[in-house]
Amino acid sequence: MSARRPPREQLRLPLTREAPQGATAFVRSTSNAYAFDALAAWPDSAGQVMAICGPAGCGKSHLAAIWAERVGAIPLNGAEAALADPIELEGRPVLLDIAQDADDETLFHLINLAQQDGGALLMVSRPSPRRWQVEVPDLRSRLDAVRVVAMEAPEDTVLSAILSARFAERSITPGDGVIDYLVMRIDRSAEAVADVVERLDAEHRPVTRALARQVLGASNDLFEEPDGAGLQP
Repeated sequence: MSARRPPREQLRLPLTREAPQGATAFVRSTSNAYAFDALAAWPDSAGQVMAICGPAGCGKSHLAAIWAERVGAIPLNGAEAALADPIELEGRPVLLDIAQDADDETLFHLINLAQQDGGALLMVSRPSPRRWQVEVPDLRSRLDAVRVVAMEAPEDTVLSAILSARFAERSITPGDGVIDYLVMRIDRSAEAVADVVERLDAEHRPVTRALARQVLGASNDLFEEPDGAGLQP
């Protein structure tokens, strides 16, 4: 990083910000239990930095939002974190989502700020910080020392719960077997759940297994087909 970097416009942050909506609706399961438990009482001392990593749609941002809501953390997002005013972050816990997109200088400052009384930094990303491409040697060593907690793709119970919640949000009562049918076929991510529920809702018809089969059959580029199962009734 160059010390002659041109000044940038700073993003003025309020002392408190709302965490993302739905932060309280989280399904604990074997795929996320380690991360869930790790954050339950974290941070328990000053100067702590942690990273939650996992595949897309595994719920890492959702879990981090629960933590942010509990401790009153300031949420930042990827490259936009560079616009935050460091003075407003002093002595505050910070949530940095899409953390791998933040520049070296911002990451370095956020890790330093976490060392202050009242500070903490939770980073969220798909890859581990140990795999991020950085140019500053001191930052490399700090990222390598960060505690990393992994999450896995959601299993059936989690997908079922998310599907039920998304249907309920739209006042939809799916027919018998619909949720189990979808769980066996859609991508294992919250994004895929939201997508398929939206597509089903757009049909303006009772959500039956036949309709689910029709919608998935027209969306082969977005949804998985289980081995040997196809999209059969």
